[in-house]
Amino acid sequence: MFRLAHLSDPHVGPLGRPRLSQLFGKRATGYANWRRGRSRSHDMATLSLLVTDLRAQGAGHIACTGDLCNIGLPSEWATAHSFMGALGPPEDVSLVPGNHDAYVRGSLEGLLDACGAYTADDSGTQAHFPYLRRRGPLALIGLSSAIPTKPFVASGRLGPPQLAAAETLLRALATEPGRPCRVVMIHHPPHPGGASPGRELKDAAAFTAMIGRVGANLILHGHNHIASLARIAGPGGRMVPVVGVPSASALPDGHGAVPARRAGYMLYDIARVNDGYAIAARRRGLDAAGSMADLGPLDLGPGATLSV
Repeated sequence: MFRLAHLSDPHVGPLGRPRLSQLFGKRATGYANWRRGRSRSHDMATLSLLVTDLRAQGAGHIACTGDLCNIGLPSEWATAHSFMGALGPPEDVSLVPGNHDAYVRGSLEGLLDACGAYTADDSGTQAHFPYLRRRGPLALIGLSSAIPTKPFVASGRLGPPQLAAAETLLRALATEPGRPCRVVMIHHPPHPGGASPGRELKDAAAFTAMIGRVGANLILHGHNHIASLARIAGPGGRMVPVVGVPSASALPDGHGAVPARRAGYMLYDIARVNDGYAIAARRRGLDAAGSMADLGPLDLGPGATLSV
């Protein structure tokens, strides 16, 4: 059995006071939103508690699906690197970026310069998407939906070249002897209707059509700051689970008052069964008392397992 942990949207702080010259365009509105209340929705003590709890679960690998940053300031890149180091070394942790990591032009490049080792594929190439990492029975496929957008827009896009490369990669993995368990990591919910207008993946229909042709075993995302489960059809109508997690730093009050929005993460225990895999999923995160706890299984299929 192989254990995979998944967290997202830590929005690492504190956010230093930017220079006036850095507050142009979207950063100006983003900084104002941070000062007005967003900073009180993300608590670094909660994030530290979550990371400590996650590290104690014996995961063989950790997937982080983006939004390390808040408004893409250069000072945030070193903070993001420190956070990733707290999760583990690059060989044990995989990263895909989110929309806040690409807040303005140049932000994504700065983050990937600092944290690119966490996106290195098995050949050592960094910051190129999609990437492939093999860990135990898993083939981890990292996609980037992170693009700079206008103020008050948080949408994402993969683009035709990345979609085509992902399809080629997933198809090749599906035909390998002993087929690995194919886990796709992306920041935005990748299915139509997965996020509200202005926050959606623009080419979600193209992504789901691609999965319909080549399939996957599990798709992980963040972005919505809520625990969620959807399913999209793979080849032959076989359903592929699409799992979202809340922000890893959401406070138990305010934005995190809804239980599914409290800071949390997912654990997947993955075991080969005949010619497929059984995936047992459990949620961990803040309970009503503000302590890290087991929040129970997530039913991916019959009996909280899914053979794919």
